[in-house]
Amino acid sequence: MDFETSLNDQVLHGGHLVAKVIKNHQINTIFTLTGGHISPILVGCHDYGIQVVDTRHEASAVFAADSFSRLSGLPGIAVVTAGPGVTNTTTALRNALFAQSPLILIGGATATLLRDRGALQDINQIEVIRSHVKKTFRIQRIKNLQPFMEEAFYVAQSDLPGPVFVEIPVDLLYPRDTIRKFYLESTGKSQNLKTKIRSFYLKHHLHRIFHNESSSPITAPNTPANFSQNPLPKIFYQLLENSLKPLLLLGSQTVLVPDLIPELIHSLEQIGIPIYMSGMARGMLGKNHPLLIRHLRKQALQSADLILLAGVPLDFRLNYGFGIPSRKKVISINLDSRLLQLNRKPDASIKANPALSLIELSRKLSQKHDQDKNWLKSLVEADQKRESEIEVQQHEESENINPLLLFQKINDFLQDNSILVSDGGDFVATGSYILKPHKALSWLDPGPFGTLGVGGGFAAGAFASRPDSEIWIIYGDGASGFSLAEFDTFRRHKIPVIAILGNDAGWSQISRDQVELLGDNIGCQLRHTDYHEVVKGFGGEGIIIQKNSEIDAALNQARNISKRGKAVLVNAIITPTDFRKGSISI
Repeated sequence: MDFETSLNDQVLHGGHLVAKVIKNHQINTIFTLTGGHISPILVGCHDYGIQVVDTRHEASAVFAADSFSRLSGLPGIAVVTAGPGVTNTTTALRNALFAQSPLILIGGATATLLRDRGALQDINQIEVIRSHVKKTFRIQRIKNLQPFMEEAFYVAQSDLPGPVFVEIPVDLLYPRDTIRKFYLESTGKSQNLKTKIRSFYLKHHLHRIFHNESSSPITAPNTPANFSQNPLPKIFYQLLENSLKPLLLLGSQTVLVPDLIPELIHSLEQIGIPIYMSGMARGMLGKNHPLLIRHLRKQALQSADLILLAGVPLDFRLNYGFGIPSRKKVISINLDSRLLQLNRKPDASIKANPALSLIELSRKLSQKHDQDKNWLKSLVEADQKRESEIEVQQHEESENINPLLLFQKINDFLQDNSILVSDGGDFVATGSYILKPHKALSWLDPGPFGTLGVGGGFAAGAFASRPDSEIWIIYGDGASGFSLAEFDTFRRHKIPVIAILGNDAGWSQISRDQVELLGDNIGCQLRHTDYHEVVKGFGGEGIIIQKNSEIDAALNQARNISKRGKAVLVNAIITPTDFRKGSISI
């Protein structure tokens, strides 16, 4: 009998039971930072052939689970130890909640009998985490471990996807005999009445938490039905058919179910109206699709007579709805009922999966939309004009590297299997105007929470989900400080990331407007740190470039290093620009 068969017949400890549930959901990787409260889960996963990727910060573990989820369509799993291990995840959890990423955070906790008695790392974790997740679970008996874990998988993926938190006390995870010995030896050898009462109570407590310990085979996973929803109202078709200048805005919700993407692309081509993409939707139509418009969205919204929002809320990114004149018709499709009505009531709306709705829309339209024949042409011409203006700026003289030219060089260098992870402010946002992902699910950004520090974790999760892809991190020098230590993770787990770091020695996105509005650069200055040397200490390779003429050779060298299985960082000393002047959002 092999080891896995024996595990299926007998639960050796609670960590194995957790691992069985994870494996039954076809999850091949978990992300963690180790701790005594969770060791049995990590060992259990390792025993079941689940890869355990341990990061250098708990936030990175959750970011990795988030990234894994977005690219695979499966819930990512992060496992962290009790107390500060759990509290360190809050920013990453909130980011996943805003980004509507289904993931499961498993947090260790003090033993059931020691809660609120001053135990190591014992706090009310549920209260800390509750507002950052869809639902919390506190498991207090071994018999509830499997059903609660199954429910966690269901909740994370159902309706509006998002993160959930499962708290598992340490005494439910270690072998029963180990816990029994720990508890009963703590009573001492004295046989006085007080000791006997304590011993009786401890035995009763052990019986309570381990009663009906499950060792039966786990049933088929309970997953939500992502492919059914209410039909579109007739007004959707009427508004679209009466429109001469329609515009479609696609957001991250359109790619929440990766299996739908090929049919969605076909449907978008059948509908045939101009498209702007944001968030995870970037790249869905490739680099140069005839329906894809990349620039001057603000002007396009002013000219359109109908705006169809597919998973796109009217938040700060669309000037809280003021970016669309009140006379314009608006259709909104969103999984979040609150976001459907945010800042402006649309003329037609439905709480639904945007991808499914667009597929349905294309099937029921009698023909490709009969729009003004010059509408798409005018948008394409304006888009091409803006591209030409940016190209001119790419060749402007600069003391160090021109960041616009750097991004164009990277753009020309990308392959069909390249995945871009963006982590930064001004440098990364500049790149978003130029970089063109080649296909769906090849662009990862934090989402609407505007979080810095996702780079290392997102890259690890992307590689776990797509190990045959070439993973790029686009770092601002400020943002890089949150996760450069993950180059150690890349080395230990053989993750050959290529990182491009735009080094202008400052928090430029803030500094530019702070100086103009307040006349002070306080808090915005950094150093031209030798980041290429820093990553060498973590086991990576580093390259520094300071002139435009050095870009091509550095990119080729970086790719060759990556192909040898090592992570590499290119420290690009860039010249500050005013390309995005006035772009700060608050």
